[in-house]
Amino acid sequence: MRNKRFFIVLAGALLFGLLAAVSVSRYLSSAQAYTKNLNSVAVAKVAIPLGTKIIPEQLMVVQFPKESIPDGAFDTLENLTGRVAVVNIAPREPVTEARLAPIGTAGGLSAVIPEGYRAMTVKVDDVVGISGFIMPGTLVDVVVVIDPAEKVGMQDPISKIVLQNIKVLANGVNIDQPEDQREANSVKAVTLLVTPEQAEKLALASSEGKLQLVMRNSIDQGDEQTKGINKRGLLGGDRAVPAPEPGSLKSEQPEKPAPRRVRVQSEAKPMPVVALVPQAPRPSVEMIEGAKKRNVEFPQ
Repeated sequence: MRNKRFFIVLAGALLFGLLAAVSVSRYLSSAQAYTKNLNSVAVAKVAIPLGTKIIPEQLMVVQFPKESIPDGAFDTLENLTGRVAVVNIAPREPVTEARLAPIGTAGGLSAVIPEGYRAMTVKVDDVVGISGFIMPGTLVDVVVVIDPAEKVGMQDPISKIVLQNIKVLANGVNIDQPEDQREANSVKAVTLLVTPEQAEKLALASSEGKLQLVMRNSIDQGDEQTKGINKRGLLGGDRAVPAPEPGSLKSEQPEKPAPRRVRVQSEAKPMPVVALVPQAPRPSVEMIEGAKKRNVEFPQ
């Protein structure tokens, strides 16, 4: 009886040992296969602000699965030293070619200017700068109030949108967005990203008239062609429309009602003439009651 129990326990131990050996073997095989599938990728060790020249102390190399490696990643740190970041790179985030300026680009604001564009700075105050809420990356329209009359003494200023969908590169000396964009930042100048033709318009508008920046939604890329407004059109007023919901699309906003048309009649129509037909007199009888005399009419 004891031998039978001993053999049962021994068989069970052998079985569990065999299962454990198979499990460990499979785990080691999968671990080796996973290790062979890893590649070295350079990532940011600390936050790298845009416009910053990268130094080796800001980087480190980690292992990434081959199928998870982003396009344009680097496997060593040598090719990244001295490159300039054109976007903010967070810690543990891979540093890719798309996040870097071309080789040889100097650091600072010039690194974030695309080819074919220019950076131009204009003066602003609390009103022009929308109370300090103009942040790097904001899209604005530029409105100018200018007097188009060429003759001296004839003042008829007009307000017109001259530039649309202009990106703000910097406010003051800041080229990075603040952590809390709800807080206003009072600055005296903003730098705009413009083409050479837009730079010419902006220079003339800033010297000949008064500029006003109009903030727009970052996803609103529409082109709005306006005729401008002068004093006569301004005094014509405007019709009230329901206020749209915050962040709503243009298709979701209420339409502006059409202007009311007033119909004016050129000639007054004569009133119709109604002929009055005289009524026939009712028959009556004269009655004398003592000293009194009265007429009594009979119904028709």
